[in-house]
Amino acid sequence: MSICPKNKSSKGRRDKRRANWKMSAPNLVKCSKCGALTMPHRVCKTCGSYANKEIIPQD
Repeated sequence: MSICPKNKSSKGRRDKRRANWKMSAPNLVKCSKCGALTMPHRVCKTCGSYANKEIIPQD
């Protein structure tokens, strides 16, 4: 069984509780090969390299 609230929570009190649900911006780092901004620990989309190794061959 779930807990039933004894009194109604107002919209202001409810929204104060949800005020800290904001999203944070993704952390971006420079690619060591081409200098483009990428997510850390992922293959670079522009040059296809990861840890100075070419993972995806570029034409």
